[in-house]
Amino acid sequence: MLAAASANLDIFWLKDESLEDSANLPDPGVLALEITEDLEAALAQFAEIASDLKR
Repeated sequence: MLAAASANLDIFWLKDESLEDSANLPDPGVLALEITEDLEAALAQFAEIASDLKR
């Protein structure tokens, strides 16, 4: 337990290099549509899993 209390969680060295290209992002509407499509696909997959578990 003592080791966990003294653990260093400093993650300054993590750097997402893709954030440097943030000026080249698609239009917010395009991003929102892509996110929506991804979430709907994930929800459909979860619904299928839930259906399979009921069998």
